[in-house]
Amino acid sequence: DKEGIMEELIKIDENIKNKIYIIRGKQVMLDFDLAEIYGCKNGTKTINQAIGRHLDRFPSDFYFKLDETDEEVFWSQVGTKKNTYETRGGKIKNASALTEQGVAMLATILRTERATEISIAIMRTFVEMRHYLYDNQDIYRTLNYINNKMSEHDEKLNEIFSYFNRKEKLFLDGTEYDSHSYVHSILKNGKKEIILIDPYADLELLDMIKDVDANIALIMKNRSLLSEKQINKFNKQYNNKLKVFKNDKFHDRYIILDRNTIYHLGASINHLGKRVFSITLLEDKIVKSDLLNFVKSIVG
Repeated sequence: DKEGIMEELIKIDENIKNKIYIIRGKQVMLDFDLAEIYGCKNGTKTINQAIGRHLDRFPSDFYFKLDETDEEVFWSQVGTKKNTYETRGGKIKNASALTEQGVAMLATILRTERATEISIAIMRTFVEMRHYLYDNQDIYRTLNYINNKMSEHDEKLNEIFSYFNRKEKLFLDGTEYDSHSYVHSILKNGKKEIILIDPYADLELLDMIKDVDANIALIMKNRSLLSEKQINKFNKQYNNKLKVFKNDKFHDRYIILDRNTIYHLGASINHLGKRVFSITLLEDKIVKSDLLNFVKSIVG
């Protein structure tokens, strides 16, 4: 009866505000909430089948499917854990989102009195929320500004702490796994080019660089532990990413990432963790410049 429908609509109107979310910068409702409000016996299936039959009426500004980023935005607004949130009409994963225009269009294809009445209540709530957001836009801008500044501050702190954490690292005797793992993590940070300076490079170095994406330039001594045959076999399998230069001018070992970041190694790669040594991130601009200029004269 009419009176019963009106009482139900009042309850629905009070509940709608909690079911409008901001996703992709738009106010939207999700299919499982709409299925619950409209009382769809088949849940989201009813909503999505109706849209599917009239897809030409639902452009991207009316209707879209949530992706993983959208889902994270949803969870941040719900403010609860994923495994404690339940819906009556369907699942959040791959849910459909309808904007204000999409909900209005949905009412025209469901073609029931109840759908029309409920859609009117939803439209009124959309308008009310839009006015609320407009009236309080200065507050939201201020909160957004504060949030952005806090994020920038956190990023700077993380950068500073990260710098001091990686500036110098000491490895004790018997830390072969940890030291190899640490050097490997350094190598993985090379984007385009890595220059390795290790007079005593051997097969162990080849094992470490085989899954590194960047091209490798290796400087080792003339009487090296790597044979031409071993180098050729490596390049044949790994697309000639290794270039070898022989020079007896180096005593120390270095890793140079993209001719910018430089690490000093206190041990050759084939002796990592076998004695006490340290790995240091070079920070002196003059030292870095002098080393890079000398290396450039060898590898070009």
